[in-house]
Amino acid sequence: MKLKLLGLLFACITAAHSAPIVPDAQAAKAASMAADLLSRYHYKPTPVDEALSGKIFDQYLKALDPEKLFFIQADIDELAPARSKLGTDMLNGELGRPFEIFNLYVKRAVERLAFARNLLKGGFTFDSAESYQFVRNKQGWSKTEADVLDLWRKRVKNDWLRLKLAGKDDKSIVDLLGKRYDNSLKRLGRLNNEDAFNTYMNAYTMAIEPHTNYMAPRTAANFDISMRLSLVGIGAVLVEVDEYTTIRELMAGGPAALSGQLKVGDRIVGVAQGDAGTMTDIMGARLDDSVTLIRGAADTVVRLEVLPADAGPDGKHKVVSLVRKPISLQDQSAKSSVQTITDGALTRKIGVITLPSFYEDFAAKQKGISGYKSTSRDVAVLIKELKDKKVDAILMDLRNNGGGSLSEAIELTGFFTGKGPVVQVRDAKGQIRIESSPQSQPAWEGPLAVLINRNSASASEIFAAAIQDYGRGLVLGEPSFGKGTVQTMINLDRIAKSEKPQLGEIKLTIAQFFRINGGTTQLRGVTPDVTFPTVMETGEHGESSYDNALPWVQIPAAKFSPNGTLQDLLPILVGQHKLRVKNEKDFQYLQEDIAEFNLKRKRNELSLNEAERRKEKQAQEAKLAARKAGTKAKDGDDNIKNDVAKDDGLQAGERDLSVELAAEKARKNDKDVLLIEAAHILGDSVALLKPGVNLAARAKQAQLLNAQ
Repeated sequence: MKLKLLGLLFACITAAHSAPIVPDAQAAKAASMAADLLSRYHYKPTPVDEALSGKIFDQYLKALDPEKLFFIQADIDELAPARSKLGTDMLNGELGRPFEIFNLYVKRAVERLAFARNLLKGGFTFDSAESYQFVRNKQGWSKTEADVLDLWRKRVKNDWLRLKLAGKDDKSIVDLLGKRYDNSLKRLGRLNNEDAFNTYMNAYTMAIEPHTNYMAPRTAANFDISMRLSLVGIGAVLVEVDEYTTIRELMAGGPAALSGQLKVGDRIVGVAQGDAGTMTDIMGARLDDSVTLIRGAADTVVRLEVLPADAGPDGKHKVVSLVRKPISLQDQSAKSSVQTITDGALTRKIGVITLPSFYEDFAAKQKGISGYKSTSRDVAVLIKELKDKKVDAILMDLRNNGGGSLSEAIELTGFFTGKGPVVQVRDAKGQIRIESSPQSQPAWEGPLAVLINRNSASASEIFAAAIQDYGRGLVLGEPSFGKGTVQTMINLDRIAKSEKPQLGEIKLTIAQFFRINGGTTQLRGVTPDVTFPTVMETGEHGESSYDNALPWVQIPAAKFSPNGTLQDLLPILVGQHKLRVKNEKDFQYLQEDIAEFNLKRKRNELSLNEAERRKEKQAQEAKLAARKAGTKAKDGDDNIKNDVAKDDGLQAGERDLSVELAAEKARKNDKDVLLIEAAHILGDSVALLKPGVNLAARAKQAQLLNAQ
C-alpha cells in the first residue's frame, strides 16, 4: 500500500511539471535591463558576446548541478547549441533557452529521486569492496544513463549505511530515506519561474565576476533586513519541518513571545490578515511564501492558525491574533565579553568584541533618524563598557564576518587609529580616492588584536588590513577570504519607474579597494601576523577558488603615519604561542582533527563495506574516549562532551527540534580554542608593551624555550 502511495506521489509531481516553467514579462524586462547595465557600468565591462555566452552556459549548469548528479553527457550535448546564444538572448529579453535548461534539470532530478526511492524496496548488502566518491564537482559528466544510475545507487547505499551505523534498523531506514526523497520531490514540485530566473540571472552575473549578483524583490528585501538588522513581524524564527511552518525560536520582546500563546515547536498551518481576513492554508507551502504572509506593516494585525507542538496531526487547532511590531535582530549585532587570562601569578582581562557583519540602516540614516542602527554606534557603546570594566586589551573577533557597509568599516577603524586614511578606492576609470576616518581621537588606545578566518571578507579585510598597516594591533588567525571589490545596489524598479517591486535589484561591482600601503586584499586576502591551523585551503575556498576573480595588483601607497610597529614583538609572540600550544591538549586535538579532515577530503572516498566503516567508527570513538579520559584526569570534569559529534546519518530538518536546539546550544557553549589562544597572545603583547621590557632578552629566551 505504501509503495502505491509513493508511486501516486511521483505521478502527481511529474504531472505538476508536465507543464513547463515559463518566464513572465517582468523577467524578460529585468534580463534585458540587467544586461545593458552590466555591459556599461561594471568595474570590468564585459561585452555580451559569444565568449561571455559560453561562460554563462557553464556557470548555469554548475549552479543547477554542481555535483553532476542529474545531467548526463547526452543532455549536455543536446543543450550545447544554447552555449553561443545565451548572451544575445539576454540583451533581447529572450529567456526561452535558459528555461528549457531549467525544465530539463527538474525532469532529470525527479527521475533520479524516483530511482533512489525505488531502490529502497530491495535493500542493500555491505560486504563488497566498493566505495563512494562524495565530492564530484571536479568530475566529468556521467557518460551514460547507466553510469549516473550507478552513482545514485552508491549514494543511496551510503545514506543507508550511515543510518545503519547510527543504530537504525532496516524498517526505520526505509521510512526515513523514503521520507527524505519524498520531501526532495515535493520541493522540486514547488519550484517556479522566479526560481528559474534567479538561478539563471546569477549564473549570468557571476560569469562576469564573482560578487556581482541579481536579487529578486524578496531577496533584496531580506538583504535590506540583514543590513539594518530589523524587520516588522511577530518576532519568531521559522523553519520547515515535515511540511509544517514551525516555530524554532521566539525572540525576546517580540509580539509572539509577549503574547504567551506560542511556544517553540508550534506549527503554523494558516495565516489571515486583519481581524476578519480569510485564513490562507499554508500547510505544505514554501517557507519563504509563509514568511511573506506573516510579515507586514507595523501595527497591523495578523491571525495565525496554530497546531500546538504537543498535539498530534489531528490535534485541536487554535487561532492566535498578533499585532506586528518592529523587531531588532539583536543576535546579529555586535556583542562583548571578557576573557580572563592567567599567566603564572598574573591575571589579565581581555575584552572581546564579536562582530558578525558591518551593518548599517542606510534608509534611517538618509532620513536623519536619530539613533539609527549601525556597527560603529554599537561598538562605541561596547568599548566604553569594556573600559569601565578596566580590560587590559581588546580583541576584535571578525571570524565569519563577510563584510557589509564600507563606511562602517572606515568609521570603526578610526576608533583605534584616530583620524587618517583607511582605504583607497579605484573606480572603473582608474580614478583613485582615499577614504579616511573622521575620528579626531581613538576610542581605544590600548593593546589590540583582530581575529580573522577564511570567511572574513570585504569590509572585515579593510579593517584588519588598516590595523596591520598602521602597526596598531596584531592580526591573528587564518588568511582571509580575499574579496577586494566594492559593490553598489541598483534598483531596477526605480529605473523602470515600477509602482511596486517586481524587477529586483542588481548588486554591481563598481570599484576595487586597496590598502593604504598600496596593496590590495583582492585574491590574496590579509595574512595574519600569527597564523592558526586552517581547515580551508586557499584554492578551495575564498576568492582564489574563482576562475574569473580580478587579479592582485598594487597602486602607490597613501600618505599615512603608522601608530607604531609590532615587528619586534612578533618573534617573541610566535615563540610563546608555539610553546604554549605544544602543551595545550585542546589545541593539539584541533590540529589532529584538521589534519584528519584534510586527509579524508583529499582521499574523497567512503568505503561502502560495513566492516571497514565500523572499524573506522570504532577507532574514532576510541580516540574520543581517550581524549575525554585525559581531559577528565587533568581537569576533574566528568561532564566533558565528545569533541566531534557522532554521525547520526540525519540531514537538516530530520532531527527532533528539541534535540537540534540542544545540540546548537551545546555548540555555542563549546570551548573556543582559537579565541582563547588569541586572548593569550594578546595578553603576552600586553606584557611586552610595558615600559622597561627588554625585548632582545625576551626574544632570546623564547627561542631557547621553543628549541627544547
